[in-house]
Amino acid sequence: MLKIQKYAAIDIGSNAVRLLISNIIEEKGKSTRFKKSSLVRVPIRLGGDVFLKDEISEENIERMLDTMQAFKLLMKSHRVHKYKACATSAMREANNGKKLATQIFKQTNIKIDIIGGEEEAAIIAATDLHSYIDKNKTYLYVDVGGGSTEFTVIHNGKSKTSRSFKIGTVRLLNDIVKKETWQDLEQWIKAETKHYEKLEVIGSGGNINKIFKISGKSLGKPLTYFYLTSYYNMLQSYSYEERISELDLNQDRADVIIPATRIYLSAMKWSGAKDMYVPKIGLADGIIKSMYNDTILSHTKLK
Repeated sequence: MLKIQKYAAIDIGSNAVRLLISNIIEEKGKSTRFKKSSLVRVPIRLGGDVFLKDEISEENIERMLDTMQAFKLLMKSHRVHKYKACATSAMREANNGKKLATQIFKQTNIKIDIIGGEEEAAIIAATDLHSYIDKNKTYLYVDVGGGSTEFTVIHNGKSKTSRSFKIGTVRLLNDIVKKETWQDLEQWIKAETKHYEKLEVIGSGGNINKIFKISGKSLGKPLTYFYLTSYYNMLQSYSYEERISELDLNQDRADVIIPATRIYLSAMKWSGAKDMYVPKIGLADGIIKSMYNDTILSHTKLK
C-alpha cells in the first residue's frame, strides 16, 4: 500500500524567502521517503532593511505580500496537505515584523511563526542527517544565513549542543557584526570541540551549495580547507560586477558569497577541521521532517 502526501515549508530568511514542497512517500515495509517536488526562491533581502533601519520597508512589505500570495496559490495547486512558515532573524528583529506577519495572515491565511535562533538550530538539527554522516565521527554543523548562523556539535550520530550567533552574510555586508561577537563565536567553537580528537564540518546554506556545485565534486565528497581558502581568495580578486558577469553568479549571491565563505572558513579553522561535507539540507528540510514527526505545530487550512 502506497501513501503519498505533500508537505510545504516556507523559510523567510534575511537574504531570501523559500517555498519547499516535498512528497512524503509511505510504503508498507519500507522507510518513509521525502522527495523534493518543488523549490521556489525569491530574493527579498529583508535583512538589508532591518539590520540598518530596524524595520521592513514599504517596498519589501509589498513584495512579501505578493510572494506569500503566490506561495499560497502554489501550495493550493500542489494540493499541499500540511504546511509551516517560519521567519528567522530579520523578521524577528524588525519593529514591524509581527505586524507584517498579521497582515500576511489577513490577506493570504498563511500563518507565520517567528522563531528564535535556538529553535531554528533545533529544527535544522532535525534534518535527516544520518544518511550523510558516519556515526563514529564528530561533526560541527554550520548553517549560514543572512542574519545569523546556527552551529550544532554532532557526536556519534547525536546532537550534543547547539547555538545561534548574530553573524550572517547580510550583517557582514553592512559591517554591523561586532568584534566581540566574532570572539564569542571563536571561544564557543573551541570550547565545544576541544574534547574531540578529530572533527569535520557539515555546511548548509545557499552559498556553500553554490560553491560545492562550482567545485564539480560528486555528492558525498568533501570540500577541503585548502580549496575553500583558494576559492575565497579568488572571489576577493573579482569586483561585484565581475562576479556576476565572469563567474556567472546571481546578483543576490555575488555579494553575500564572500562573507559566507569567511564564516565557513572561520568555523573550520577554530574547530581544526580539514574537510567540509555539503549535504544540501537546511531549515526548510528540517521543517518538513519536524512536521512529519509531529515535533512542531503545522497548519492545514488554506482558503
